[in-house]
Amino acid sequence: MITEINIPNDYLNTSLLLKTRINKARFNSLRAINTELINLYWDIGKLVSEKTAKGWGDNVVNKLSVDLQSEFQGVAGFSRTNISRMKQFYETYANSEIISQVVRQLPWGQNIVLLTSEKNEIKRLFYAQMCLERGWSRSTLVENIKASSYDSYLNNQNNFSKTVTDERRAELAWEFKDEYNFDFLSLTETHKERELEDSLLKHISKTQAQLGKDFCFMGRQYKLELDDKEYFVDLLFYHRKLKSMIAIELKATEFKQEHAQQLNWYLHLLDKTVKYENDNPTIGILLCKSKSKVTVEYALELVNYPVGVGTYTHSQLPKEIAELLPNEADLIETLMGDNKID
Repeated sequence: MITEINIPNDYLNTSLLLKTRINKARFNSLRAINTELINLYWDIGKLVSEKTAKGWGDNVVNKLSVDLQSEFQGVAGFSRTNISRMKQFYETYANSEIISQVVRQLPWGQNIVLLTSEKNEIKRLFYAQMCLERGWSRSTLVENIKASSYDSYLNNQNNFSKTVTDERRAELAWEFKDEYNFDFLSLTETHKERELEDSLLKHISKTQAQLGKDFCFMGRQYKLELDDKEYFVDLLFYHRKLKSMIAIELKATEFKQEHAQQLNWYLHLLDKTVKYENDNPTIGILLCKSKSKVTVEYALELVNYPVGVGTYTHSQLPKEIAELLPNEADLIETLMGDNKID
């Protein structure tokens, strides 16, 4: 027999509040456990480093590994290889207070990747900070190091120096890249802009992962109206951290000067007709198939809204396969008929 319960009006809010609090406590517990584990590995690395400097050889360290594994059966982490990594971990960061504070907040898996895949200290600091700020997993970290994301962020072409304050420019510096990796799209070399847009939206989760976790999707072909005329922004996002709309224009061609002027006009309309009073000015990103850095530099001198210009890479289907398959634009036209977006 089921007994009916009179649920109080404030039950749902109370339940949600408790669930949020429990999840926060669980997260804090996991973070505390990770911090304690990394501090343990740091201390072991320091001790082994000091002992080897005084004459401990590999055989002694091997014995230490065997003894620890025997004493703490079922506890992973005390292999000869891992103890060597602890020693390397300590010796790599012992004399660098800034980066040591950052890496000691990361899980051990990310630290192993940084130690084995990136030798430059400045780049290590960058990737470590991105792991903390954006919650990069170990696999995401590996992908970004392979894609040389540091260089992509560093070389981003924009006009932020003249369109935003120095303080805000520092915030923008790590949010936009010079090149975006869209290898998950499998486009042909001769793809059209609509195909690119359709593919990005079809894989929206991966697209947002490539852009950054704070990009919130607002719409595609976002309509702007002025004086009985309509204009359409390819992709519109809102950036939670920057508190700005981000208008992205896609060009499946080489960058042209008129692309920047078009986007500048869209940013003006967005700020005048869509932006909320407490939001920061809208930022524009032009994603082109290719670009001349000199042409971009000159074109951005004529733009008075914050704009960055980047390129994108994508994987290609083998030609013999691509020729046999309908492209995404053809499929959408067939499925949607008169309801497709022009």
